[in-house]
Amino acid sequence: MSTSATFRVWRGDETKGELVDYKTPVSEGMVVLDAIHQIQAEQANDLAVRWNCKAGKCGSCSAEINGKPKLMCMTRLSELPLDKPVTVEPMRSFKPIRDLVTDVSWNFRVKKEIKPFKPRTPDAPDGTWRMAQSDVDRVQEFRKCIECFLCQDVCHVLRDHKKHEEFIGPRFLVYAAALEMHPLDVEDRVADLKREHGIGYCNITKCCTKVCPESITITDNAIIPLKERVVDEFYDPLGKLVKIFSRRKKDA
Repeated sequence: MSTSATFRVWRGDETKGELVDYKTPVSEGMVVLDAIHQIQAEQANDLAVRWNCKAGKCGSCSAEINGKPKLMCMTRLSELPLDKPVTVEPMRSFKPIRDLVTDVSWNFRVKKEIKPFKPRTPDAPDGTWRMAQSDVDRVQEFRKCIECFLCQDVCHVLRDHKKHEEFIGPRFLVYAAALEMHPLDVEDRVADLKREHGIGYCNITKCCTKVCPESITITDNAIIPLKERVVDEFYDPLGKLVKIFSRRKKDA
């Protein structure tokens, strides 16, 4: 049996905006995206919303629902208190284009700045590679990322401090980890992580891990290991001594 619920939807653009209430019928099994589409069809034909698969795999319908970054297509109305308005707003870490649609193009520019995959020389007679299954398993979860950018949205470095020009954010630290930990990759990105990508800004609050719809262990399995590599390279006193003596032997 259907009932009604009120959705408080942000309407506007980069210059100005406001929350507008829409009351619409809801029924069992509906998700927030269903309600938004219903409002769009029946009350606000010009409501802008980005979506694609409606199956939690394209990452397009990211928004903030009652103040929490979520996928609209994966947030069931049965999980929300419908006795008060359900607030639906665009992601706050990125500039709004219109209504619930934000400009996430910055993310794609950042991705281009990370050194690409560079495979080592093939080690098998047939010109292919051999690698241990455990090494493959280590990076497999990183490939589940759907680039919804919810982790970018909740990251306080981007959301509150607006360090977009200095910090690549958790999504791209995961991307860098997928490359750095790949058993065939020989590229060195450690210096870039420290100097260009701002990994030092992350203070591992794990907020990014909590909002990931693919349950990627972003902090523990990606960011912390990368931080350890940076520490080993730039701050380990024993490592520095080894490098100094190694250079001396070469010069001798």
